[in-house]
Amino acid sequence: MHSKIDKSFYGYFFIAPFFIGFAVVGLAPILYTFYLSLTKWDGFSDPVYVGAANYTRLLHDSFFYQTIGSTLVIWVMSIVPQLILALALALILNERFVKGKHFFRAIFYFPHIVTPVTLGVLFSLMFDWQTGSINKMLESIGLIHDPINWFNNPWWSRIIVASVICWQYFGFNMIVFIAGLQSISSEVYEAAAVDGATKGTIIRKITLPLLRPVFLFTFITSVIGGLQLFDAPLMLGDGPGNSTRTMIMYLYETAFKNFDYSYGSAIAYGIFIVVMFFTAITARASRLKD
Repeated sequence: MHSKIDKSFYGYFFIAPFFIGFAVVGLAPILYTFYLSLTKWDGFSDPVYVGAANYTRLLHDSFFYQTIGSTLVIWVMSIVPQLILALALALILNERFVKGKHFFRAIFYFPHIVTPVTLGVLFSLMFDWQTGSINKMLESIGLIHDPINWFNNPWWSRIIVASVICWQYFGFNMIVFIAGLQSISSEVYEAAAVDGATKGTIIRKITLPLLRPVFLFTFITSVIGGLQLFDAPLMLGDGPGNSTRTMIMYLYETAFKNFDYSYGSAIAYGIFIVVMFFTAITARASRLKD
């Protein structure tokens, strides 16, 4: 009996590194951030406890609500074409008659491994109104006569940021959709073909309904990631009227530029609540559909 009890503790030694690492790298900063959100601290003097004053300030911060709106607009503008393009390419590259499908999968996935900062710099150079390749190309084919200052328009600025996000993640979602398509039994398609179902009917009546769990996964992950946009918008600039300033950019500027770490900590928890709220809505909508 004693030897059995001793052996049962071996498992704890194997899982201990994860929990120790999570406690040090994850849980401790989270708890310390919450402590800072209850204080007033500029990073130089000692923290002064102020209670819920930072959260009261956050609730009345109209600029924070503006960043929520900007983040949501950019996310919607990126996720719709992203999922459509990913699904269309997945349907095409999952066909048996397509030659070189593995090559094209790798090519379409490649933008996902490029860092967002690199993509932000790349797109900012492409859409530069003086020397950008986009203006040069449009002028060469006669569509425009004068260079367009893309980043001087709030909606064009949002479209460019959304394009960066879409281009970076459509390949990843394409791979996820392909995995979902390959998990569907071929017997289902064979039975539908025997019954005389057309290709379009098979996609609408069989493929898309069976891909609903995959859609839910991609949608929830896109909500969590899309509401934390930072790298690419930072490289592309705020845009006129702060039209492309996201919640994380506001957090970064408050804490690390204005040295208001206590209010920045409150913003971090506010962002956490916003992300969890929209994630819960997505999960709830899926259950209601079921």
